Amino acid sequence: MAFDGVMIRALALEMQEKLSGSRISKIQQTERDELLLTFKGVSSVFRVLLSASASLPMVRLTEETKESLPSAPNFCMVLRKHLQNGRLLSVTTPGMERIVEFKVEHLDEMGDLKTLRLIAELMGKYSNLILVGEAGLILDAIRHVTPVMSSLRTVLPGLPYFVPAMQEKKDPLTETKDGFLEGLDPKDTVLQAFTDHYSGLSVQTVSEVLYSQIDQDRPVSGLSAEEKDRLSGVFLDMTQRINSGAFLPEMAERDGMPVQFSALGLPSFASKPDVYQVKSFDSPSELVGAYYGKKAKENRIREKTAELKKTLKTLTERTAKKQQLQEAKLKDVSSRDRDRLYGELLSAFSYSLPVGQKTVQVENYYDENRPVDIPVDPDLSISDNAKKYFDRYVREKRTFEAVSEQLKETKKEAEELESIALSLSIAETEEDLSEIREELFLGGFVRRQSPSKKDKKQKKSEPYHYVSRDGFHIYVGKNNLQNEALTFHFASGNDYFFHAKKTPGSHVILKTEGREVPDGTFEDAAALAAYYSTARENGLVEVDYVLKKEVKKVPGQKPGFVIYDTNYSMMAAPDIRNVTLHS
Repeated sequence: MAFDGVMIRALALEMQEKLSGSRISKIQQTERDELLLTFKGVSSVFRVLLSASASLPMVRLTEETKESLPSAPNFCMVLRKHLQNGRLLSVTTPGMERIVEFKVEHLDEMGDLKTLRLIAELMGKYSNLILVGEAGLILDAIRHVTPVMSSLRTVLPGLPYFVPAMQEKKDPLTETKDGFLEGLDPKDTVLQAFTDHYSGLSVQTVSEVLYSQIDQDRPVSGLSAEEKDRLSGVFLDMTQRINSGAFLPEMAERDGMPVQFSALGLPSFASKPDVYQVKSFDSPSELVGAYYGKKAKENRIREKTAELKKTLKTLTERTAKKQQLQEAKLKDVSSRDRDRLYGELLSAFSYSLPVGQKTVQVENYYDENRPVDIPVDPDLSISDNAKKYFDRYVREKRTFEAVSEQLKETKKEAEELESIALSLSIAETEEDLSEIREELFLGGFVRRQSPSKKDKKQKKSEPYHYVSRDGFHIYVGKNNLQNEALTFHFASGNDYFFHAKKTPGSHVILKTEGREVPDGTFEDAAALAAYYSTARENGLVEVDYVLKKEVKKVPGQKPGFVIYDTNYSMMAAPDIRNVTLHS
């Protein structure tokens, strides 16, 4: 997507216009790589989001509020010391590079006026937020880069700050017509004449600029002098728009999903109204917020689930190994019934069997008196050999009973972990993750972490709320804690309970409200139970459904585990297009 030098410059010019002269009233570090700054002017308040996330670096104005990290990291404390209540002088970019520089005037501890720079480098995995003092030395950075991490550029407090080495490209904003024409390479296409020689210009942005002007795939060598002159006009018109701030922030959607955006408009998408819907925005920040808002949230959740996924993977592997060892133990004692039989037969025929042999043959009166050969110790009497078999049987029986019970618990653990993994796969918010951590604690899998201030203030996660094709309300638990609450504290006795048969999945509650439920709504609820289960990929899923009053919780069982004696079943495809997610 076109989050290039053009978009970054548009954002910087917008912030320069709206923030210049205002003071930084609040500095928050909301993620390990993200800041939220609040600026107060004479009659206005603005917030700026700065993210050095490797997957989604950005700087933009925002109206959202966010909670700070439980304890302010060192970088946040340094910023508060040097920038709190400072006056913003300017927001600029060096040419068309992906760097935004906030210049701030601030009084130091001695009361002297100092000028500092907060620099946002938006360069993928190399992104960083760096505070630079008056002497050009780095005061601190949100991400320290040591010589071991990079041999090209070290970012540490006390070192001189310099702009990272750029590609050998020219600044398009300072280019002249003659310079452009002289720099045209016959080996390039028209598109490459822009993107390969000038910084900050993405393929997507240039494609839209060239649309309906000249074929971007034509080779420069095939252009006439007149066409080259027209091409230079397109280039200079583009740079003049960027320099003057004449942006046209637009986003194209297809079937309600964002597919592209640009600070200079999307004429090629607008030309296909039957396929794309192009929306215009009042500002670049609004555009970026609309396009990346949901994606940024998903990226954050993905990052935060990584640790939980690792914990779950370790627990699952450990449980599988434990189950494997227990099953091997059961296999070792699988001869217990034979040992009991040998002991009985030796005891029954001890008076007639010879001593001093390694094997004796007796008639098995449990099997139509068929002869059976029994290994014995020639140095022991027949009675002692019988006792030896009985003793071994008792030990094996005791081991079998103990390990069988352990194996039953281990299989329950494996099922619970599989259920938690399903919950993690559909988690959308920090509240969802918090409940999953709580479930891991209640299951005895992890120790409880002491709750932070942020956790105490955190609102509860809510189950999914759908509306069926017939207007009935259907609720889906996102995790076992929600499943428990939905079934035993929210649902009424005559509501319907749905669950994928014999597989981990969400509890689905269909609220009847005293009405007769149409077949279509039963199908919708069953589809949701199939969709939110580990059997989702199987195509058709068998789903149990029963009145909620028939569902029982087994005392001592973990949250979300229930039993029901009678139920109906139906086959359902995990297709939830007939239901509407209630906002």
